[in-house]
Amino acid sequence: MTTGWNIESPESDDPQGGNRGGREHDFRDASRGERLQKILAAAGIGSRRNCEKIIAEGAVRVNGHLVAELPAWADPKHDRITVNGRAIRQPSAHVYVMLFKPRGIICTNDDPEGRRRAIDLVNHPSRARLFPVGRLDQESSGLLLLTDDGELAQRLTHPSHEVTRTYEISVRGHVEESDLNRLRRGIFLSDGRHSARRASAEKLQVLRRDRSRTNLRLVLREGRNRQVRRMLARLGFPVKRLQRVAMGPLKLRDLQPGQWRDLTHSELKALQRLAMPDRPKSR
Repeated sequence: MTTGWNIESPESDDPQGGNRGGREHDFRDASRGERLQKILAAAGIGSRRNCEKIIAEGAVRVNGHLVAELPAWADPKHDRITVNGRAIRQPSAHVYVMLFKPRGIICTNDDPEGRRRAIDLVNHPSRARLFPVGRLDQESSGLLLLTDDGELAQRLTHPSHEVTRTYEISVRGHVEESDLNRLRRGIFLSDGRHSARRASAEKLQVLRRDRSRTNLRLVLREGRNRQVRRMLARLGFPVKRLQRVAMGPLKLRDLQPGQWRDLTHSELKALQRLAMPDRPKSR
């Protein structure tokens, strides 16, 4: 289904898009332009991985020609690209939103259970189709970035870019120095389908500690599923509160739970320098 995607209505006089200017249809020719999944992601259709699935399902046509195999290239300035018969619309400017996600809110955009989602809290005037960059589990709160810029989202979440994430955590129990050292050295966690990999804290600071509770600030360079909770649970410390206070250069400031704002120009430039040094810095 295409409901909510950044698309135009199909043209009644040319439902398959036609052939612009008699261009050849060798979509495996890299000289045509950009990778097709990258174009779709940049148009806000979804993450690059989801766009690859959409292509494989046979939903995408370029100038009326079905493209269902990758790699494939197209020129977004000259080719008419459709998803399920509807032309994508290249946005004139992407949208970048910082949300203070409250506890109890989920990050996925597609929830069969009908729970309240992060995107339900953001009524952006652009009406852009936003999606979260990374996730916070339902019981965690804090900084969540939402955008329709699929390329930036993919770069920020890819492990090779090692974008730091900073959390403030409250755990039950007295965390000893030996426990902190174990967190720094790393703890092996399994992701189910893959063998166990080491997960370690880049930085670790005790904010407050007594016999019944310890407050920590922890910095990670990856965002595996429920990683912070799983690391601390392995040491016998259940997490009572977890809040993300920073993501790369972004800091959670001047927002209350449930509030959001657009990124400032300087914040966006800092993100682009970190994740996309090769892309022109524009808003």
